[in-house]
Amino acid sequence: MAKVVVHVMPKAEILDPQGQAIVGALRRLGVTGVLDVRQGKRFELEIDGDVTDETVAEMAESLLANTVIEDWSVTREGA
Repeated sequence: MAKVVVHVMPKAEILDPQGQAIVGALRRLGVTGVLDVRQGKRFELEIDGDVTDETVAEMAESLLANTVIEDWSVTREGA
């Protein structure tokens, strides 16, 4: 068994209103120095040894990420 992590983030050219709201909230809290925030998603999948990297990529492209506006990456942890 292994843990696969899929990180999904808005593409650089896509406006991130949630990230901008976080920047505004941090400023209101008196936090300085944070210039930008991009908010994404993290999916942790426990998989068995039969699940290939290609299958994980298919899952990310077809279900976990909206590839029109989001980029994704996969890492294996503890493999």
